[in-house]
Amino acid sequence: MASEEASLRALENLMTEFFHNCTTNERKREIEELLNNFAQQIGAWRFCIYFLSSTRNDYVMMYSLTVFENLINKMWLGVPSQDKMEIRSCLPKLLLAHHKTLPYFIRNKLCKVIVDIGRQDWPMFYHDFFTNILQLIQSPVTTPLGLIMLKTTSEELACPREDLSIARKEELRKLLLDQVQTVLGLLTGILESIWDKYSVTAATPPPSPTSGESGDLLSSLLRSPSTAKLLNQPIPVLDAESEHVCSLALECLAHLFSWIPLSASITPSLLTTIFHFARFGCHTRARKTLSLNGSSQNSVLGPERGRLGVLAMSCINELMSKNCVPVEFEEYLLRMFQQTFYLLQKITKENNAHTVKSRLEELDESYIEKFTDFLRLFVSVHLRRIESYSQFPVVEFLALLFKYTFHQPTHEGYFSCLDIWALFLDYLTSKIKSRLADKEAVLNRYEDALVLLLTEVLNRIQFRYNQAQLEELDDETLDDDLQTEWQRYLRQSLEVVAKVMELLPTHAFSTLFPVLQENLDVYLGLQQFIVTSGTGHRLNITAENDCRRLHCSLRDLSSLLQAVGRLAEYFTGDMFAARFRDALTVVERLVKVTLYGSQVKLYNIETAVPSVLKPDLIDVHAQSLAALQAYCHWLAQFYGEVHRQNPEQFVSLVSTSLEAITPLISSKVQEKLLLSACHLLVSLATTVRPVFLIRIPAIQKMFNRITDSSAQRLPEKAQILVCRALSNILLLPWPNLPENEQQWPMRSTNHASLVLALTRNYRALKTSAILPQRKVQQEDAKVVIHQTLSILEDMVESISGEATKSRHICYQSLQESVQVSLALFPTFIHQSDVTDKMLSFFLTLFQGLRVQMGVPFTEQVIQTFLNMFTREQLAESILHDGSTGCRVVEKFLKILQLVVQEPGQVFKPFLPSIISLSMEQVYPIVAESSPDVKAELFELLFRILHHNWRHFFKSSVLASVQRGVADDHMDNEPQFRAIMQAFGQSFLQPDIHLFKQNLFFLETLNTKQKLYHKKVFRTTMLFQFVNVLLQVLVHKSHDLLQEEIGIAVYNMASVDLSSTAFYGDAFAGVSG
Repeated sequence: MASEEASLRALENLMTEFFHNCTTNERKREIEELLNNFAQQIGAWRFCIYFLSSTRNDYVMMYSLTVFENLINKMWLGVPSQDKMEIRSCLPKLLLAHHKTLPYFIRNKLCKVIVDIGRQDWPMFYHDFFTNILQLIQSPVTTPLGLIMLKTTSEELACPREDLSIARKEELRKLLLDQVQTVLGLLTGILESIWDKYSVTAATPPPSPTSGESGDLLSSLLRSPSTAKLLNQPIPVLDAESEHVCSLALECLAHLFSWIPLSASITPSLLTTIFHFARFGCHTRARKTLSLNGSSQNSVLGPERGRLGVLAMSCINELMSKNCVPVEFEEYLLRMFQQTFYLLQKITKENNAHTVKSRLEELDESYIEKFTDFLRLFVSVHLRRIESYSQFPVVEFLALLFKYTFHQPTHEGYFSCLDIWALFLDYLTSKIKSRLADKEAVLNRYEDALVLLLTEVLNRIQFRYNQAQLEELDDETLDDDLQTEWQRYLRQSLEVVAKVMELLPTHAFSTLFPVLQENLDVYLGLQQFIVTSGTGHRLNITAENDCRRLHCSLRDLSSLLQAVGRLAEYFTGDMFAARFRDALTVVERLVKVTLYGSQVKLYNIETAVPSVLKPDLIDVHAQSLAALQAYCHWLAQFYGEVHRQNPEQFVSLVSTSLEAITPLISSKVQEKLLLSACHLLVSLATTVRPVFLIRIPAIQKMFNRITDSSAQRLPEKAQILVCRALSNILLLPWPNLPENEQQWPMRSTNHASLVLALTRNYRALKTSAILPQRKVQQEDAKVVIHQTLSILEDMVESISGEATKSRHICYQSLQESVQVSLALFPTFIHQSDVTDKMLSFFLTLFQGLRVQMGVPFTEQVIQTFLNMFTREQLAESILHDGSTGCRVVEKFLKILQLVVQEPGQVFKPFLPSIISLSMEQVYPIVAESSPDVKAELFELLFRILHHNWRHFFKSSVLASVQRGVADDHMDNEPQFRAIMQAFGQSFLQPDIHLFKQNLFFLETLNTKQKLYHKKVFRTTMLFQFVNVLLQVLVHKSHDLLQEEIGIAVYNMASVDLSSTAFYGDAFAGVSG
């Protein structure tokens, strides 16, 4: 006894010292070592029993429980059975004796330790484990403790960690399922008894004059007067202890529902009780009560009461999330929906004291989140099942959801509700597509709801109706998706509008277009307010109220233009003819407004509030161009319909659009507007491609401007886009015309002239000194290289998927510049930023114009690169030039990947050099670092093996199928072994992405080329690979890839399952 007491005092002193501020890290390590040594001693648990019963020091108690946890989970098999019996007896007694005085975290830890014993020994050696829990729950004094034990048991036994065998996991789940009915009965009894004890049914006040509406809707939802009456009872006021017990019981139910199947064990009585408690969340956080003298005072509901509602909704949502519903449970499910929608009706009901929004604001935020989760689950999982029930009023539900959506107190809540509407609209769309015969009936049923939804969503994005809320939205800070809060709000709203448009195109258009027209009239009418001042043109609207109204109208016009652009896809394809008039009206209006904006130059006008109105005017102009761009696919289809007869209307639309674009292609125009104009120009040149485009004066003017070296250069993005458009006008085949009418010779000459003009300064670098010596000249050269190669790279990329003729003309025009690039490459090899740009250009060439480049020049390029990338140069790029240098090597490796997978024998002579470079120069540098370069290197090695298998294994197909003929004759075996060793080394490193990639590569090689069956792999490598992968599984270092690793190990092992000695060695290696 004395030694135990002395040990306790010593341990308390050590723990206090360990957590003291002044203790050094070195001393902490010493103490940690002492504690670990003590925990490993046989019989240490006896001291821990004494410590737990005799100390009040939290650190000591937590340490003692950790010793038990370690003993049970890691060493239990080696503990003598007598000691196990003693531990199983002592710990529950300790819990029972001290559970009321222990800190909650110590009590919960002790519960978990006891449950851990049950996880190992129940029922064989710990047969009364679960019986004890049930007894604790049934005794009023220990009910809270029993519920904590029950929840911990559900967490640890129903969903155990990976350290149990599959058989034991299944056994535990079966044992728990056998107890489910009893447990649910107990929990139902606890919740019902507390509810009944505190209910005041007898004292229910008479119904208020406004209660008729509630009763009517309730009866239509529930079809059961008795249930309706029950749900209209006042909520009881619980004492703190009862609230705590109910919370624990609901937490248990939520976890049980997460894994038990839907069955008759979940009784109507239990469901009704859960819904009773869900009503706690429907009551606002502060409510008024009358005091004795008749004055009113605030009685704030305790946080625990609001939490009961949240927990009850968690239980409901766990049941809702189950997609597999037995037939016998569908009736229960229907009842659950009915009762939940009664709650929905309750929280969206207006009365004299509250509007719906103020009511929702006063509810617990967590409760609103849970309720929204329920609605999402209902629509996404169960609507298709419930809609067919005649007693479930789907349209009335949509009315409630509408109310709930448009009175959300937070933006996040509103976004979540819009997601639910999007799910519903997707469901409706797929239902109509699968039942085309019933399309009209289905649409008629929901038409009113959809029109109402569309109108309200459109109102919500307009400042005219929703200014206060919209001005709260942040339009500056970008989120993870690179959009502002305002952009996200608008995008999600427009997605709902688009989905309604797909279902009800006529209604949607007739709702949207008049609103657009109204705001367009304001914008088009601004011309009359423009006056000339000394410094230019000024908008003569100065009154504060007028400026505010104009600001709102312009913001709304910008949003509505985006809405119109989003709907463009619903006017093309099969719908083109049916909706032609509507689309033509929209396009004509958009062309008119873009031309108006460019002619009047509202983007350069002076305003009374320049910080607000000028950005508004620029945005409207940019959005009108973007909306017109969205209709380019419609214009292309229109061109296809009218190109042979009466094309005047189409020609007018395109010509006027170009008149609107041309004045904006200037470095003096704001970048947002300039880029919108450039993107529209690219779409007209690439998507519409009218044959007359090149003859339009505006386009010819643009050609002259872009090729004039004295003209001021556009910002880089705009310059690239304009060059892409002009190049595509000349390169892309004209639609609807045969090959002999494409005028390729003339277009080829023009394209060559365009490229010569664009590359004038770049080509001059070759004739000047090899590398300008002065730093200023060097920087100027770098700028020219970057600007020119950016344009050429984009030009190649934009036609890489086009017809052979287009690519041929493109390469002919670029040929001289490509040769200049190759000549300049050695000069700039030590300038990683320039090398990066050049390799990016060559990579694009190899991807898009490999055939056009021809074999001799391709060989020259590859040889130049192989000569330049020496080991020293690679080391400099990877180790000293940072991320830019790594990108250079990555692009070089990508080019080699394209080379090694070329079919035929042309590039095979380069294979030994490429393998040598990879394994002897790149691999040693990146083996321990540079994850991105390493990933590209291993992809190159995989491509070498996958596309050049015969470089290593030359046996013929015939030889491989004839018995007795060796099928494993190898060439270049040292190179093959080196590559395989590199793959093996990669599995010893922590990079999980590389591990996954390389495992996939090995499996692919086995599937396609039977890698694991090859003699060299089977006899000298298989053991190491299996051993490494088993080690990874045992140490759980790459648990996310557990399944993939298991499959790979099986595929390797199945090559020779009879070799038991081999696998004995492999497993011995793992255990060792």
